[in-house]
Amino acid sequence: MRTVEWHNGQVRMIDQKAIPWKLEQVDLPTYQAVAASITDMTVRGAPAIGAAAAFGMALAARQSKTTSVEALLADLREASQFLKASRPTAVNLAWAVDKLMELADSGEFKNPDDLRDALLNEAQRIADEDVAINQRMGANGAVLIKDGDTILHHCNTGALATVDYGTALGVVRAAFEQGKKIHVLLDETRPRLQGARLSAWEMEQLGVSYDIIPDTAAGYYMQKGEIKIALVGADRVAANGDFANKIGTYQVAVLAKENGIPFYTVAPTSTVDLSLATGAEIPIEERGKDEVLTPYGNPIVPPHFHARNPAFDVTPNRYLSGIITENGIVRPPFIENLRRAVAGEKV
Repeated sequence: MRTVEWHNGQVRMIDQKAIPWKLEQVDLPTYQAVAASITDMTVRGAPAIGAAAAFGMALAARQSKTTSVEALLADLREASQFLKASRPTAVNLAWAVDKLMELADSGEFKNPDDLRDALLNEAQRIADEDVAINQRMGANGAVLIKDGDTILHHCNTGALATVDYGTALGVVRAAFEQGKKIHVLLDETRPRLQGARLSAWEMEQLGVSYDIIPDTAAGYYMQKGEIKIALVGADRVAANGDFANKIGTYQVAVLAKENGIPFYTVAPTSTVDLSLATGAEIPIEERGKDEVLTPYGNPIVPPHFHARNPAFDVTPNRYLSGIITENGIVRPPFIENLRRAVAGEKV
């Protein structure tokens, strides 16, 4: 079952808000509904968001009943801006939307129905390619995992965060499929608990040994010598290797360096934004305080209490042992080697 797919003229996706209690799919008939699903995190994870947005653009083309290519292009431009606004940090969203707009603006389509078909084919290509890329990243990263290793993981980067297979947890999956005996410590990842809810559920499905730990316990297990490697995902990687990921990643990176533990992010080259010189330029999404004060509708403090809720933080490149991509493991100097990876060169 794919996290996001095209089904009977609609976008079908797994409702990640229902996991781990229920495995449910929702069918979305409009691009506006797709955008809302990205905002409310029915779908989340940078690659999955990118695929959802691509299918959203294909859906927008079908929603438009115009009979001229020019009018269809105008409707698509409106839809592209609407979809891009749904979440600002994950660059895969804008990357996928721009891919479809480039195709639409290519000038090769004289018939709107031909353009509609081409957009759906491109969205499907992006989704299929994501799975293949994840499997290559898994194989590239699995060489870093030794038999008997305990791995620290933050947030959720498995099949649910992608179209299928996963990024950082895809590396874990690949190592497990190679027969390596491994154990994963999963940060809860507050306030939305993606580690406790989603990553643990995925480990259950795969049969991988795991424990959920409080976010605040990562340093404890590092200090005890239990953790051999830390793996996380990324929502946007700047040209110098700084990267944004789920809030709490930065402190994991600092603790890993303090304790001499290799720390890697796993990200497809579509997540690399070479237009940004450093991570200081990455926009950071601020979400509502209710996620902190009333997680999943369960109040933990009075509603008038004050709270702040950044969804991501930026980890400077100096904490990175490397960036695992589909084209190999990128190591310093990141400015030079990331460009090579994005260009499709093996690194």
